[in-house]
Amino acid sequence: MNIQAANKRIRLIMDLRMQGITDTNVLSAIERVPRDYFVPPYAQDQAWENTALPIGLGQTISQPFVVAFMTQALELTDRDKVLEIGTGCGYQAAVLSRLVRRVYTIERYKDLLRMAEKRFDYLKLRNITAIAADGMKGWPKIHGIDQAPFDKIIVTAAAREKPPEALINQIRVGGSMIIPVGGVGEQMLKLYKRESDEAYSVRDMLPVRFVPLLPDVSDDKNDVS
Repeated sequence: MNIQAANKRIRLIMDLRMQGITDTNVLSAIERVPRDYFVPPYAQDQAWENTALPIGLGQTISQPFVVAFMTQALELTDRDKVLEIGTGCGYQAAVLSRLVRRVYTIERYKDLLRMAEKRFDYLKLRNITAIAADGMKGWPKIHGIDQAPFDKIIVTAAAREKPPEALINQIRVGGSMIIPVGGVGEQMLKLYKRESDEAYSVRDMLPVRFVPLLPDVSDDKNDVS
């Protein structure tokens, strides 16, 4: 990393602190994960700025503040098993991988998934398992093995009215899920906590703007570089 990029990284961490990100583990993970490796070549000069950037197929890499806020809200530990819905470029999963025991991540765009997996491999992030699947259905059984329930779930696309029931059901009792909910222009980041097998609490956290949560798997072959 050159001096200019290093200075931008330091300014970003300071900016996150000023915006209320106080978890030093989260700040350390943001600092250690090379965001410039997760953005397209034409956006390299903006990689360490506190802004969302396009990554192709109508998707974005989230603003670092939103990544940090969502990660901090989950109160992660190094024992947690986390499900992420919406791998995208892989940046959020990479941040999570520095903080938890295991990350399971689902992406509906196969091209984005392939590129994310290459980044995970290059960065030697061995505690991430990524698949192409319908994230609205949660993590599927694979070879008869069921990874659910999860300690924490993070969803990086917005459910229109409420979270899919399948995701609620994959939160362990005592666990939590953070997910944006609402239509365009009225999305709210919500934190769901599973209180018992039958009950959970909900708390509004932050107004946000995310791409919509969509069903199925896409084979879109558009350029995502």
